[in-house]
Amino acid sequence: MKTPPQTPARTTRQRRFLERYGPWAVVTGASSGIGRALALRLAESGLNLVLVARNRSALEELAAQLRDREGVEVRVLVADVGRVASLETIESGTADLDVGLLVASAGFGTSGPFLDADLAVETEMLMVNGLAVLQAVHHFGRRFRERGGGGLVLLSSVVAFQGAPWAANYAATKAYVQTLAEALHEELRSDGIAVLAAAPGPTHTGFADRARMRLGTAADPEAIAQPILDALGRQATVRPGLLSKLLAFSLLPLPRGARVRFMGKVMKGVHRND
Repeated sequence: MKTPPQTPARTTRQRRFLERYGPWAVVTGASSGIGRALALRLAESGLNLVLVARNRSALEELAAQLRDREGVEVRVLVADVGRVASLETIESGTADLDVGLLVASAGFGTSGPFLDADLAVETEMLMVNGLAVLQAVHHFGRRFRERGGGGLVLLSSVVAFQGAPWAANYAATKAYVQTLAEALHEELRSDGIAVLAAAPGPTHTGFADRARMRLGTAADPEAIAQPILDALGRQATVRPGLLSKLLAFSLLPLPRGARVRFMGKVMKGVHRND
């Protein structure tokens, strides 16, 4: 008979986080990158997890790790959030759970000249980065209002604060996420719902390969996960990682048009022409 894992000791901060946002959290894009790193930190705080992504094997591997190491319950939902039907999968797969936190971290990017882009891919990105976030936030926001509280973490980006030539559509999708989170941070406060936009800079994930970008210096997902969670309930936007903060500081004095031109030079410089 297998001995059940012992519950690890939690810090006061972790126990308070669990009390406010537990007992269950839903994490989209949980199979890799920032989503995976956030799932690891949430499990350390004792939250049970619903892991959502397309890669079943990666989700099952992570679920087994979290059950064994942290002693939490984990449910795996295989869903492509770029498809409208995925919301039904998430709704039905969490209907019996007391969910107190949604982390909407699924997303991807593209780079290159806008008129040369594959319209089907750009439309898929709009679905994943925009529509899927809207649907999930609306669904779980209503659930949180009914239960008297909860938390919403939405993954924005450093490119969300101005246009970004050579990543025009990607930046536009993240601008949507950023402004949605900022507005809901204020609007849902009276319902006991904390809303946070997390705007990281370049990060070592699979994002760059799919976006056809060359990344030099970049943050480690594990290094920015905890600062994101620490900011929930305290501020509307967090820029986790030194690179995100440096970029924000350097762009702050510039007028918006100059920021757009600057970001265009940056994005054109990191785009791969393969």
